[in-house]
Amino acid sequence: MVQDGDYVAVFNSIHRVMKAEKILKQRKMAILLIPVPRALQSDCGLAIRYQSALRQEVEAVLSEEGLLPAELYAKQKGQFVRVLE
Repeated sequence: MVQDGDYVAVFNSIHRVMKAEKILKQRKMAILLIPVPRALQSDCGLAIRYQSALRQEVEAVLSEEGLLPAELYAKQKGQFVRVLE
């Protein structure tokens, strides 16, 4: 489900992740709502996955809307690497 090079944005509540998904999809961005991967911890249980080519655009929209994720991970060589706290 999550490929190397993809980003996984983890939010601190279902409300925030659902709102972020709605806003990003309204802007026609190729994102996907996914269960938080087992390798990651989250109280929310859901995350948003997007490709590296969309990173700047996705993060700009989320910042503009006051919805930056609690944590951001990139998948590299099969491992999740924290990018943002």
